[in-house]
Order: sequence, then structure tokens, then C-alpha cells
Amino acid sequence: MENLNLVALNKSSFFNEENNITYIGEGEIGGKASGLLKVKQILQEFRNENNFDTFDIAVPALCVIRTKIFEQFMKRNDLYKIGLSKLPDDRKAHAFQKADLPFEILGDLRKLISELKTPIAIRSSSMLEDAKNEPFAGIYETKMTPNNQADVSTRFNKLVEAIKFVYASTFFKNARDYMRATKYKTEDERMAIIIQEVAGKKRNSLFYPQVSGVIRSFNFYSFGNSKPEDGIVNLALGLGKTIVENEPTWFFSPAFPRTDPPFYSLSEMMKNTQNKFWAVNMSGNYKYDPTKETEFLVKEGLDTAEKYGTLRQLASTLDSSSGRLVMGIGKQGPRLLNFAPILRLGEIPLPELCEKLGKKCQQKLENPVEIEFTMELDELTNKHKFGFLQLRPMNMYDEEVDVEHEHLTADNLLCSSPTVLGNGDINDINDIIFLKKNKLDAKTSSKIADEIDKLNTKFAEEEKKYILIGFGRWGTSDPWAGIPITFGQISNAKAIIEAPLEGMNSELSQGSHFFHNLSAFKTIYFSIPYSGNYPMDWDWLESHEPYFESENIVHLKFEKNIRIKVDGHKGLGLIEKPI
Repeated sequence: MENLNLVALNKSSFFNEENNITYIGEGEIGGKASGLLKVKQILQEFRNENNFDTFDIAVPALCVIRTKIFEQFMKRNDLYKIGLSKLPDDRKAHAFQKADLPFEILGDLRKLISELKTPIAIRSSSMLEDAKNEPFAGIYETKMTPNNQADVSTRFNKLVEAIKFVYASTFFKNARDYMRATKYKTEDERMAIIIQEVAGKKRNSLFYPQVSGVIRSFNFYSFGNSKPEDGIVNLALGLGKTIVENEPTWFFSPAFPRTDPPFYSLSEMMKNTQNKFWAVNMSGNYKYDPTKETEFLVKEGLDTAEKYGTLRQLASTLDSSSGRLVMGIGKQGPRLLNFAPILRLGEIPLPELCEKLGKKCQQKLENPVEIEFTMELDELTNKHKFGFLQLRPMNMYDEEVDVEHEHLTADNLLCSSPTVLGNGDINDINDIIFLKKNKLDAKTSSKIADEIDKLNTKFAEEEKKYILIGFGRWGTSDPWAGIPITFGQISNAKAIIEAPLEGMNSELSQGSHFFHNLSAFKTIYFSIPYSGNYPMDWDWLESHEPYFESENIVHLKFEKNIRIKVDGHKGLGLIEKPI
């Protein structure tokens, strides 16, 4: 029987009074859309149980193109051959753009786009997405379009281009690399598409939400007085692309919202928090490229957000005379996006909402969860819009491992850390790949990613694991902050180490998609502080004859096994040298 919250578009409208999810075509709706159907049911219960009158909590309107349309598109245009080939992504994307969507859905798409004149996001909803063990988080592309052209035909054509682009991403290298680490094959994938209104407001020539966020009901990186079960929330100005792509954000525990993240100094905090934001470009001035995810997106500085009036409730100011932070933007000086007016004053109960919503979703899924959301503040009505964008389960651990703080300073350790993601006692690794010191900058980071990708492919073919050691943030999109690498390119690393470099202390890597895939595949992730209390033994690493060496990286191979031991409940971990 069809879900009551799911109705055919040709029998309803995109914006319907019941706030139902509409669909086009036949087949499945995919993991992401299924998760949003669950959300609608959960929110009905949540509203009855809790009084959050200051929030209008809803799933932004969406329509799903079901999986049979994808199958028809692929077969009628004979696209499997090129999709499964080893051609580069851009060649595949261009081939998909030349193909025709099934004529049966064109009328529905035109009806949809004639009703819509605000920005839309065309998102993947594959049959494999948002599963607990292999969530495919961020593996497929999302395309946002301004959808503000006066004529329906232009808006329709842009929608069609975006759908074809997301279909093509099923076969991009990132997806194939990730698929290789699972039990599935690319040819088995079936893709549904979500067409969803972008939450936010138009501000001059930009469209973006004031706040984007990710709630995790369990925190592998607890700090201060918080516990792992208290959860963690990441906040950013603008589109959520900032968070999911592991760019700098602000994060806090809902149980202790006034506790700052564990930066070592105010200067470190200023350097390693958000200073740019993503928005949809509404200006009409675009460089045409239907094969590029960011065709209609722009990245702007905080000064632009301040000019458009979106910083007042989100930022603090560094007072140059006192060297202290002052809440708000009333003074002149550098801005820090720490959301203090929300988190410290308590006038907007966002921390309480995040905490209760996370626990409610965890209860309904019987598993810790990750939630993506947006928030638009309304000071006039004090009714703030909270857009629920995605719900997925987190993969947890079940092995009991005990590590105490005194174990972190034992003899014969390669490294140890009090901030480790994951859990386990592993004793079957023989290989280490590490970056050479002082080899990380924006010019070399992409090259390093390519070198590691090639080595990872060999490990995948041999079905072997390795330890990966580098600097800055793994998985970031900023080449100055770390290695801009996808999870699929390091999918066979069993343990990944974020080692410190002088002048490069970073916020812990918690980019939503990258982080979610690490936890789903039970990859151990060490973040080693620059304090010097838990040093990395570089002398020991550099004393061994390389099995392979390039200008940037070294591969060591050992006859004896390397032991990795991590206590996920305490976040403590160590790696022993092979003896």
C-alpha cells in the first residue's frame, strides 16, 4: 500500500496543503527519500510530545523521480557501456547530457517547474544511500539551480540538465572507488532523484539559509564536560556544502552549548573557523557548464554576509584594544562565526531542539543518527524556520576495548591520542603510508591525493589494509587546510592519522559525508594535538628503508604486524610499533 505522505505529482502539486512528498514515475524512491518519509512521521510525534513554539519545523517541499525512470534512461540511450567504462568523469557527464530523458516524464517535469520559481536542489536518492553499513554519504552529486528565469522553458531545460548530471554521477570515479570498498557493483545501482526547494532567503543576488547544521546524536570526539552520548552539532553560515565537505565550521555539544571547541588559543580559533560561505548565485551571470556541480554556486566572504544583514545573530568581534571577543558585530574588528548570540544568550532554544530531536530520531531508528538541517531566523515574529533535510543512521561499534590515559604514554608507541574516532583492537596491518614532513601546500596537496589514490587502488585489488599518516584535515575541499581527497580514494586505509604541523592546528575533521563514511566502514581516525603530549615518532618512521618512495609520500612494509588499539567510549587510542 502506498505511503499516505507520498502522492503522484499528476494528482497533486509540488506545494500541496498536506505537505505530502510527490513523485514521478514508478519503482523505488531510494534511501534518502525513504529517510525523509520517516522524518515526516517522526515530526508528527515530536510536535505532540514537545513544545517548541519558536520553531516552524518541516521538511522542505520535494518531489521524487523514482528508479524505473533511471533504468529507462540508461537502457534507451545505451548508456551503461560508457557509464561502466574508465573514461574520465567529464566525458561521461557530456555523454549523459546528450541523451534524452524518457518522454513519459517530460510533462510532469514541465508541470513541476511551472509551479516553482525559487532555487531547487536536485539530489541523489539511490537504493544504496543512507544504509547503516554502507551509507554512500556524499558519494553522488547534488546540483542546485537558481530557477529564477522568467520563462518556463529555460527553467525546464536547466532542471533536465541537472537530472542528467546527477544520473551521470552514479558512474563517476568517486562513486566507483567507494563501490569497490563495498559488496556491491556499480551496475547494480538504481538511482532515484529528489527535486527539493532550497531552504533560505534571497539576499540581493545571493540565496542561502542563515544557518546550516548537522546533528549527530553520538559524538566520537567529545570534549570539555560532554559525553559521547550527548552528541555534537556543527553549524555554518550559508549552504550546508560548507559542513558536508569538511570546511571549517563551529561545533558544540547540545548539553554544553556555551563551551567553545577545544582550540588552543584565540588566534587558532580565528584562523580555523568559517570565514567564507556558499550560496546560490541569482545574478544571471553564469559560466555555462551543465557538467559542473558548482555551476550556479558562489563562495563569498563574511563581509558580504554582514552587508546583507545575516551576521548580527551569528558572530562575535575581536576587540583589538582588549584582545578579547565581544558578542555581536557592534564594534569594528575581525568577525568570528561562533553563533554566540544564539548559543550563549539562550533566547533561541536551538541547543535544546537539537538535543531532543537527535534523541527522538535515535529512539525511532533504534540507532544513533545524523541529521542535516537549515535554520532561518525571523526576529519580527520570533518563529524561526527549521528545515529538516536528511536523516541517516550512524554505524556504531560493538567490540569492548579498554584503553586508559596512562597507556597513551607507554613505550614502543608509534603514536597515541586522546581524540580518536572508532573502536577496536586490530593486529593484522603490515603497511604504513605517510606524507613527508613540510610537503603540504595548496600546490602539492592535489598531487598527493592522486598518489595516494593509486596506492589505495593496489591495496583494494589485493584486499589489504594500511595505516595512512598525513597533516591537516583529510577530506577537506580547501587545499591549504589538508588533503582534498574523497573517501573512495582512501577506502582501504584501516587507520588514518591527522598529524600536527607547526602553524597548522586544525579543527577536528568532522565533515558530514567524509565523517559518516569513516564511521560506517569502521575506519579508525586519530587526531593528534600539537601540544606535544602525544608525539608522533617521526624518527622511527624515517629510519626504515622505504618499500616505495616518491617526492611526497613514503610506503613502509613490515614483516611483523602493527597493533592498533582504540577505546571508542573514551576516545583514547594508540598504535604500537611492530616488534
